[in-house]
Formats: sequence, C-alpha cells, structure tokens
Amino acid sequence: MTSLTLPVRNPRTGAQDYEISAAGTAEIAATAARLRTAQKAWAALPLADRGAALLRLADTLVKHRAAITAALEIDTGRRRIAGMELDGAVAALRGWVAQAPYLLPDGWTQGRAMTHIRHAPQFVPYALTGVISPWNFPLTLSMIDTIPALLAGSAVIIKPSEVTPRFEAPMMAAIVDAGLEDVLTFVTGDGATGAALIEAVDVICFTGSVATGRKVAAAAAAKMIPAFLELGGKDPLIVTASADIEKATDAALRGSVLSTGQACQSIERIYVATEIHDVFLKRLTEKAAAVRLNWPDITSGDLGPIIFDKQAAILADQIEDAKSKGARILTGGEIETHGGGLWLRPTVLTNVSQQMKVMTEETFGPLLPVIPYAATEDAIEAANNSEYGLSAAVFAGTLEEAEAIAVQIEAGAISLNDAALTGLFHEAEKHSFKLSGLGGSRMGPAGFQRFLRRKALIANTGAPAPLSAFAEDAQ
Repeated sequence: MTSLTLPVRNPRTGAQDYEISAAGTAEIAATAARLRTAQKAWAALPLADRGAALLRLADTLVKHRAAITAALEIDTGRRRIAGMELDGAVAALRGWVAQAPYLLPDGWTQGRAMTHIRHAPQFVPYALTGVISPWNFPLTLSMIDTIPALLAGSAVIIKPSEVTPRFEAPMMAAIVDAGLEDVLTFVTGDGATGAALIEAVDVICFTGSVATGRKVAAAAAAKMIPAFLELGGKDPLIVTASADIEKATDAALRGSVLSTGQACQSIERIYVATEIHDVFLKRLTEKAAAVRLNWPDITSGDLGPIIFDKQAAILADQIEDAKSKGARILTGGEIETHGGGLWLRPTVLTNVSQQMKVMTEETFGPLLPVIPYAATEDAIEAANNSEYGLSAAVFAGTLEEAEAIAVQIEAGAISLNDAALTGLFHEAEKHSFKLSGLGGSRMGPAGFQRFLRRKALIANTGAPAPLSAFAEDAQ
C-alpha cells in the first residue's frame, strides 16, 4: 500500500516546498515493536549509564547544530529562536542528567502504625512513551517530555506536527550518531498518524489545542493509559496602579508578542488599573508600533511570520469581530503578505469588551487587548473569567503586592513582575487548570517521576499474623 504524502508549506514564502510520508498503523506498530524490544535493555541500565547516553546525545546535537537549526529556521521562519530551541534542548539534556539521581526516594522506611513492617519503593518505567508535539516550538516541545521519559527508562516515539516537520531528518541523524535510534525515533504524519501512535504506546504526551486534546484524552482513556496534556491558554496580565510603567509595558509586549504570540503561555488579555491606564496604553502602543518584522532579512527584526496559514484566518476573524463590536485598533491590525508569507504586526486594541472573541477564544498571535479596571477584585474576577487556566501574570510595585493578587488567580503558573516566565524557566512544577491541560507537571521533579510507576515492597520483620488474630471472639 502506498503511503500518504503530505505537502509542507514554507512560512516565509508560502510555497509548498517539502513533503513527508504519513506513517500508517502497520509502520507504527512495527516501530513500536522494535523500540519495545530495545527498551528492556535500556531500562535495565543503571541510571548513570542512561544519563551518560543522553549526554552523548547532547554532544551530538551540538555537533549537528547547523543542520538542525537550518531546518528549524525554515519550519518556523525565525533564526535566533531556532538556535535557542537547539541550545535549550542541549541544556535540558544536561540538566535532567545532573538532577535525576536526586529525584526519587530510596531505601526502607519503617511503618508508623505497625513498626515491625517496613516498605521500600521500586520504580518501573512505562515501556513506550508517545509524544505528539505542535508546530510553534517544534524541537523544544518534542523534547520537553522526551528527555525525562528516556532518562526514566522508557523508549520514545515522537510525532512532530505536519506543519513543521523538517527538523526531524537532521534530528534523526544526531540520534543515530549518538547510538540511541533503538530507543528514540520519529514518525511523521497528520492526525491519523497521531491516533495510531496512541494505540501503540503505554503513555501519551500531547501539546496542542483543547479540541484535539479531548480526542487524545478519550483515546487514552479507552486504552486505560495515562495522558499528559498541555493545551490552550488565554493568559491574563494584571497591572496595578503602583507598577513601573516602563517595565510593565516591556513585560506586556514581550509576553504577548515573542514568537509572534505563537505560544500557549503568551499574554492575551491585559487588565490595567484606571489610574495608569492611559499612560500605560500610550507607552505600550509606542513600543508595539516600533516592533520590526524580520523581513526581508531574517537576520534582523523582532517578529517572525505566522507559521501556520490557518492561524492567520483565526487572527483576522478575532480582529474583525472586535472591530465590529466597538474595539479600536491602535497599531497593527492587518494580515500582511511579504514574499508569500503571512505576517501580523503587534496589534493593540482598546474599547474591548468581554463579548469579543479576542477576550474569550485562544488567540495564538500578537493581539494585545487592554482593559481598564477600577478595583483589584474586579481585575481578579475578570482574569478568572475564562475556561482556560494555563498561566497568568501580575505586575505591581512590589513582589508582595503582586503575590497577594497571584494567589487568587485560577491558573497553573503566575509570573510576578514579569510575563510568560514559564516559556523561559522550566524548573517550577505546575499543573494546568480548567481546560488548559491534564496530568502531572512536565516541569520540576514530577516531570521525571510521571514516567515511572511506583511499586511498594512491604516486608514483615516479625511473625505473620495468624487468622485467629481476626476471629470474632479474639481478645
């Protein structure tokens, strides 16, 4: 049977200049069987030996850096962040290896109620982990679950997004160079390939939309396997009257616009105290208007193209919906075409209401709706008025003031006196609230522990209790 071939669009040119073959059920089953066989020996290795192998992978990623980042650059239309993705993966490999020996309890613990009984843990990895990653950070989000899973002793199959698959080939060259191809590999394809992958693995990690996440969760539930889901966000930023306006507008702009806003933890709603609203809005608009496209020269500028062309239609719809309901566009606001690619400059909106799509639906683009608030309680209520709860931010005159507000926000991670820190800092454990996700934290120690099932060895150091000890007339 001939495999399905999928064309791939270049986000800077609009041209379909690449293609992939979609792996079918039989190919995925064969790949899974191969990795399951190798995983037994991989899991049997001491943790230190698996760590040494992952350090070799880190070294080979450095060796293959030029090829991998060149492919990522074409995938995403941005150069510096492509390099940062590669460097971040190398740092993550080395960081996980360094901390792994300290992440699991060990040894026997004496019982509290029954002191003659003691217990000890054994940790057993899931044999095969599946990773379905999105298009916005192709390498980072392919590896964020993969690295701790491998270190725990699991084998891993990654299905990258069909929108940004070019980096897979040079990544596989690095994986082969490191000698890890029997426990780490890629399969390419679309949603059907992802569905087949879920059927072949023992645990699934998915990063993407809520709609697809629901399907992944349902498929995993039918198989009775764990699903770790990182889904959409509609992150609010609250700026108090005491905030430093220069710093707050810097954070708001970067948190909303970095990577063209194509990040689940991007700031998508900005609530500003009425006392400073007008000054804040003016300064934010000035800074937003000064942002440069990285066109025609990819080596300069601040803002890359819209990676996925279908996302441009979503952004245009949100802008038109807001305008039709009374919003004013202060800068940006038009999808631009340059060289065949699609671009949107930072778009600051005012006169915004909760009835607009830009306030309720995930944007995934550089839209900055700014809304005044009179009382802190109103801002908190508005921030929590969302079906999403991925992350949020508070900017105030002091960290103490910011913290007092942050603890009342219904989201998994709150940046204090900054914005979107979870995209930069991966050490703090967090859980997604509401529709923003499911399962354990992918960050911090839990990011490693979730790939291990815990067994309990329970030992009696005395004599076993006889049945007579439980007789109805026992004294």
